[in-house]
Parts: sequence; structure tokens; C-alpha cells
Amino acid sequence: MAIAPIPLLQRLVGFAALPLVLCGTPAAADPGYYVVTVYSDPGVRTVDFRYWDVRQPGEPITAWPEVGLGWNVNGRWYTEVLASYITSNEYGTSLSTLNWQNDLLLTQGQYPFDVALHTLLVKAKSAWGANAFEFGPVFQTEIDRTQLNANLIFERSFGANATEPTQLKYQWQVRQRWRPWLHFGAQGFGELGPWDHWSARDAQSHRLGPALFGTVPLGEQSLSWQAAYLIGSTYGQNGKMFTMRVKFEF
Repeated sequence: MAIAPIPLLQRLVGFAALPLVLCGTPAAADPGYYVVTVYSDPGVRTVDFRYWDVRQPGEPITAWPEVGLGWNVNGRWYTEVLASYITSNEYGTSLSTLNWQNDLLLTQGQYPFDVALHTLLVKAKSAWGANAFEFGPVFQTEIDRTQLNANLIFERSFGANATEPTQLKYQWQVRQRWRPWLHFGAQGFGELGPWDHWSARDAQSHRLGPALFGTVPLGEQSLSWQAAYLIGSTYGQNGKMFTMRVKFEF
């Protein structure tokens, strides 16, 4: 989906989980930390390059490079297939998951905010991974030139390494449209544990940090990018994350 102003919205009203191989336990699903956004951009196709890593004290950096193909089928439906790899100095590089994302825009301007349904089907390709299905509501609105996002994601894993029960995650984003080539803001992500009985505070994950965004026009095509540096915790362990995404839209 192209990054563009959203005429539908007027004013505010109202990783899958980290592969736990980092913490010495079986992994849940990826891909990782990118805020799901909602907007209508029918017909636009994307080549999607992503990268995110985890940096914990005293541990080597583990990274997830990803590549995908996306399509805005119409004004309400966006679909993307994505391959996610995992790499580190200790383990080398291997295919981690294959993913199929579908987002359905439920509102188109009749409310002061827009709502979409996000879904992601994850097929694990690593020995420690788990298959997963995630779903949840995606909210977006604008106040003047500031875009606001808040998402709740439910994740259900299945297969040999599945974890019980359904997990609850959240995402949020603030994005100020300063210039077409540079927007600035902040992002945050967290994992709360079982959706109906959250984990103890010291076992939850919460990260936030500054983010930059931009779009470079290329005739009838465009190149959009974003990057964020997040500080906080991953499943009770202090750590930092860097995320980056580049999309060629045509």
C-alpha cells in the first residue's frame, strides 16, 4: 500500500512474537515489527524490502531480512506474500517463515477514524519455529498533518512448537507530515501475554522509539521508506531493536 495522505480521515475520536531462540526457548512466529496502516490505494503494487534486528546486552545481533510482493486489489483489500529470513554470526542465514498478509478496510471516511481487519498466516520453515495465524483491528486517524495509528493483534500458534493460549500484542505510531521526502514521529510495540490473562509485568515486552519516514517520487512510481530505533524489553530482557522498510510502488 502506498504511503500517501489519507483524505478519509479528518480528526481524532477516540511479530508475530519474537523468535524466542533469542531467549533460549522455542520460537514463535515472525515477521516482525512494522506498524500496520490502513488506506485506500487501489491497483498499486509493491516490492517490499524489510529488515529488523534485536540487540541484547552481551549477545550477538540477530537480524531478519525480508522480501515481499504486495497488491492493492481494490479500495478495500491489500494482500502480500513475504519471505522472512533469520541471520546471525552464530547461526548463519536461513529461511525462517513464509507469510501471507491480508488487510481489509472496513470504513471509508464515514467516521472520524478508519478501521481495518488485519490478518497474517505464518508458515514456519525453521526447526524451532511455529506456524501461526494473527488477526486484529487496525485503527487510523489524522489531526491536521499528524497521523495516528493504534492496533491490537491476536496471535494463535499451531503445530509442533505451538504455544498456548492466544497471545495479545499491540502497535502504535505517531507520524508528523513535515515534507513529502521526510516525516518524523515515533513507534511502539509490545507483547502482553495471553489475551485473557496478561503475563506479569516483568515478563511482558514493551519497546518504543523515534521513527523517520519519506517518499521519493520516480515518475509514475515511487520509493517509500521508514526506519525506527526502539528501546525497551523483549520478554523481560532489556534490549534494543532497529527496523527498516523500503517499498517500490508501481
